[in-house]
Amino acid sequence: MHRRLFLACLATPALAQSRSIRLIVPFAAGGSADQTARMLAEPVGAALGQTIIVENRPGGGATLGAQIVARAAPDGLTLLYGTPGPQIINPHLMRSLPYDPVADFAPVVSVKRAPNLLCVHPSVPATSVAELVALARARPGALAFASSGVGASSHLAGEMFKFLAGVDLLHVPYRGTGPATTELIAGNVQMAIDTLSILLPHGRDGRLRALGVSTPTRSPLVPEIPAIAETLPGFDASPFNYIASPAGTPAAVINRLNAGFNQVLRDAGFRARMEALGEEPMSGTPEELAAIIAAESARWRDVIRAANIRAE
Repeated sequence: MHRRLFLACLATPALAQSRSIRLIVPFAAGGSADQTARMLAEPVGAALGQTIIVENRPGGGATLGAQIVARAAPDGLTLLYGTPGPQIINPHLMRSLPYDPVADFAPVVSVKRAPNLLCVHPSVPATSVAELVALARARPGALAFASSGVGASSHLAGEMFKFLAGVDLLHVPYRGTGPATTELIAGNVQMAIDTLSILLPHGRDGRLRALGVSTPTRSPLVPEIPAIAETLPGFDASPFNYIASPAGTPAAVINRLNAGFNQVLRDAGFRARMEALGEEPMSGTPEELAAIIAAESARWRDVIRAANIRAE
């Protein structure tokens, strides 16, 4: 019996490598996370010698998909396509979660950052972040910022702006980035910090005025636009995506997955495709990812507490 158990354990990695991998995206098809997951699936699958199947499991502000991964067997065959929600934002935004955001997951690799862009309506008398801060301080509560919904990255970015600048802004949530952008262009709200790839074209054609990017330093995608952090040190509101596995996944399996994803994420052609979408590709070790998740969680915890935000 002991001999059979020993042989079964030896066979498990080979068996796992012959089976397909489920990559759980905790959102509906068609969004940014889903798009990147599908871009990764074929080349990473080829690098690993396995088929990767993208499975959309939306619901509960990304908690449903995360719960599926947290409860899956730790064999490297079920992975989470992580966004800030499951492990970083939701623990501070929601009263309870159906999983432990730290103990139930094992980090695999960082995937990308998606810079946001601070834009104002052309009627706003500010041509820089410093001028916008001064205007907001002079007119408390008079400026409104649009977001794609309560708890969305665009909402939290606006709250971080308020927090670091010490200003009072009115939050106006919409049902998605599209409606929020439409209202900003119409002048019904004065500013927004939202997806660079969506706002930048309007900034370039004059319908909006671009003032700053949300990355800690200038983005190589738009080096001509200052970072908000040049005026507000410490500002960093660029949602990042990553891959995680259920806790307990063997280190050898994690390292193999990490190598496969890194091979693709460091490929010049793949990086060019991501940059064309207004996104900054990442890569790295599981340890580096764990440190990023911990730092992001602590940073957003302070913003969420200061703004007293709760999921509806």
